[in-house]
Amino acid sequence: MANNSLTKAKTAKNDEFYTQYTDIEKEMNAYLEYDPHVFQDKTVLLPCDDPEWSNFTKYFAQNFERLGLKKLISTSYAPDAKPFHVQDEPTLFEFEDPKFDLEKTVVNGKIYTITRDVDGDSRISYDDLEWDYLEGDGDFRSAEVKNLRDEADVIVTNPPFSLFRDFLSWIVEADKKFVIIGNMNAITYKEVFPLIKGNKMWLGQSISSGDREFRVPDSYPLHAAGSRVDDNGMKYIRVKGVRWFTNIDHGRRHEPLPLMTEADNIKFSKHKTVKGVGYAKYDNYDAIEVPFTNAIPSDHKGAMGVPISFLDKYCPEQFEIVNANDYKTNEKVRDKSHGLIKDKDGAINGAPTYVRILIKHRKVSE
Repeated sequence: MANNSLTKAKTAKNDEFYTQYTDIEKEMNAYLEYDPHVFQDKTVLLPCDDPEWSNFTKYFAQNFERLGLKKLISTSYAPDAKPFHVQDEPTLFEFEDPKFDLEKTVVNGKIYTITRDVDGDSRISYDDLEWDYLEGDGDFRSAEVKNLRDEADVIVTNPPFSLFRDFLSWIVEADKKFVIIGNMNAITYKEVFPLIKGNKMWLGQSISSGDREFRVPDSYPLHAAGSRVDDNGMKYIRVKGVRWFTNIDHGRRHEPLPLMTEADNIKFSKHKTVKGVGYAKYDNYDAIEVPFTNAIPSDHKGAMGVPISFLDKYCPEQFEIVNANDYKTNEKVRDKSHGLIKDKDGAINGAPTYVRILIKHRKVSE
């Protein structure tokens, strides 16, 4: 679940988080290891971004030639249009350019592109960024940015968490490849879960537990534990439950999860709710409750309710996410997503339960 920093950010729309370069690099490396040509001859769009500060822009600009990119496009919101209003001063990158406009810098978004060697050093890199003002404020839902979306092959960014549903729908509408950051709880959204169930989207490889540190604007209030200010005055917060969401393939997705049989789990499991106890059955649902991903029995032939964190280990060749409609149930545990189950009144002996994903083995071990 999200921590207090994320909750407060979503409530106040204070969700302009700058992703660390190392986190971006690790995730992109996962796709490159699986397919070294994944970005070859592609146009990459980085919307909802702040190109002057963004590590997304730095990563793709610095690795433009290594990735074999065709074009890099990065856009930003105008300061007056940002969900969390900030009063950033224009950087030297903008201020020293002849096209600098004191009025536009506040109300217009910006677009940065790389297509060629501009500075004549015989290589394409961050120094070859060319920029201009957008006609509008840079909102990704504007016709102007939609046209850039339609031009792109791949969309990569950390969208405002408060706009995650809208942003994902915006990408899906255009049928683009994407890698974006969101909170784990987004899995339960009706706009999100059907994509996961249909193998049209999955979790990325490099983040599967713990929290991640993000830099935030100077005017961002720091409240939660783990917040800090570094030696250069930069502010950081830690956010729990962060995940990459993508439709680009990577190797971990096809690694089967090693499992014990039901009998061995009952005998050897490290979880006291399973060892010597076994698996409870839902009172009003034809499935067993599996409270931990590593406690999934390898020989169970029916449906199993597993935590949403199971998706960190989900191998579509090993498991399938099944329709709730295919199993005995009643309306109070049926979710519109038809693969999530939840019973606030208690589906197991009257005890409260969390949201569960309903899965079954594609082929049960003998």
